Amino acid sequence: MDLQQLLAAAQQMQDHLMSAQQELADAEVEGTSGGGLVKARVNGQGELVDLTISPAAIDPADPVDTAQTVADLVLAAVRNAYSAVGDLQQEKMGPLAAGLGQPGMPEIPGLPGLFGGGPGEPDVPGGPGALGGPGAPGASGEPGTPGDPGERPGPSAP
Repeated sequence: MDLQQLLAAAQQMQDHLMSAQQELADAEVEGTSGGGLVKARVNGQGELVDLTISPAAIDPADPVDTAQTVADLVLAAVRNAYSAVGDLQQEKMGPLAAGLGQPGMPEIPGLPGLFGGGPGEPDVPGGPGALGGPGAPGASGEPGTPGDPGERPGPSAP
């Protein structure tokens, strides 16, 4: 691969990266729990932008139990939304990260492994500390959440 081809490939990769980042910036996903009693909306950067609690989730006759139930439902909905945004980030950014590890891509002197990162490495998409990765809210790896049987996160209407 000559220098001109390498520069062209780098420019193309940068264009794809900027496009994917913009798509994430414009995206919002929704997580739900309790059959839709609580809804949490998270943007593509992982910021919680809206939380809706249905009045049906509140039992005025039992405020103590209701408070705990609502807290559990909110936590489940937020975890559900963070899981969905993690999936969206992987969908948008994963192919770009995978392209960095392609054969023929040179190593940068002084930065070995820069193009070969993978899950489990710090500051790598999908690694510890990455949104939707191990350590992120809702990243317990356990299917389902109490009060949230079988609900799956998904994109929401803007």
